[in-house]
Amino acid sequence: MRHDKHFFSLAFFAILIAIGFSLDQNGMQVSGITGHFNPFYNTAEAAQLASKVTPGSPSDKNKGTTLVGEGKASYYSDQFHGRKTANGETFNMNKLTAAHPSLPFGTWVRVTNLSNGKDVVVRINDRGPFVKGRIIDLSVHAATELGIIQSGTVKVKLEALGSGRLASSAG
Repeated sequence: MRHDKHFFSLAFFAILIAIGFSLDQNGMQVSGITGHFNPFYNTAEAAQLASKVTPGSPSDKNKGTTLVGEGKASYYSDQFHGRKTANGETFNMNKLTAAHPSLPFGTWVRVTNLSNGKDVVVRINDRGPFVKGRIIDLSVHAATELGIIQSGTVKVKLEALGSGRLASSAG
């Protein structure tokens, strides 16, 4: 009899999850965050979602962008060059790409160095960083553009861009 209670709880939980996914597929969102941070979206879906709503508020400086957050950025060392990223691509330190813990793969993000005002647009293609207190890991090329190679880390602002913006320039 003890197992019947656990089975009921598990079945009830599974039904709730199924209802949530069903509502989301039909255009109704139970939570504004869950639909935007699904790592299984393909690149086209991720770009479309990034143009809608992500946590934060619209940036006054750049219409069509949404503030994702502020925090410390770091960059990948060249030892990862040629390895597979979380979305299956081969990491190229010479492209403008980055790792973020939850933004959908393919999301275009403007990263602004808050100490010098430089910014760069990167595409999310990996998961990370895995160091407490950091919000994004940049490729070496992106880190060079921001001027953080010497310091290793810097406080940055992240803004998600609308779909298709600057896609040809960020590789």
